[in-house]
Amino acid sequence: MMLPVQVTARHMSLSDAAESAIREKAAKLDTFFDRIMSCRVLVEAPHRSQHHGVLYNVRIDLTVPGAELVVKREPNEDLYVAIRDAFNAARRQLQGHARKQRGEVKVHEEVPLGKISRLYEGQGYGFIETLDGREVYFHENSVTHGGFQELVIGMTVRFAETDGEEGPQAAVVALITKTH
Repeated sequence: MMLPVQVTARHMSLSDAAESAIREKAAKLDTFFDRIMSCRVLVEAPHRSQHHGVLYNVRIDLTVPGAELVVKREPNEDLYVAIRDAFNAARRQLQGHARKQRGEVKVHEEVPLGKISRLYEGQGYGFIETLDGREVYFHENSVTHGGFQELVIGMTVRFAETDGEEGPQAAVVALITKTH
């Protein structure tokens, strides 16, 4: 870590053992991502519940190149459990950030959009015009939820394109419904 860990206690006093546990767990975060610039830990006991007693909140703010990671877990009656849970969540966030930095995060292809350009209702097929001007064939069976009868020329749809015997073909056609 480039800067020393900042530990703050609010509405409570933090024991030496608890502060030591926080500093050890913070130091261990460097093994998951070695470019942590700063780590700030806030431990607070904001209120006393009638049913549970004191609930401890632990918030961790990590500054890393290109991001600020914030961890805030559900409060817990046991201070050490709250600390453990918060640092486990911080570790997972750091590992995810490291994967993104290395380019290992899977990027999903966007489902293409198109407009219905021609319909042959009697024969059960039609064509979708893609955003780049190509035409893609589709059969009524490829329309989700049996929605072929709902299609009208000019309607925007999502589709999954495959190679058919006679050119591009939509394997799945989904109507885009607007929610009110």
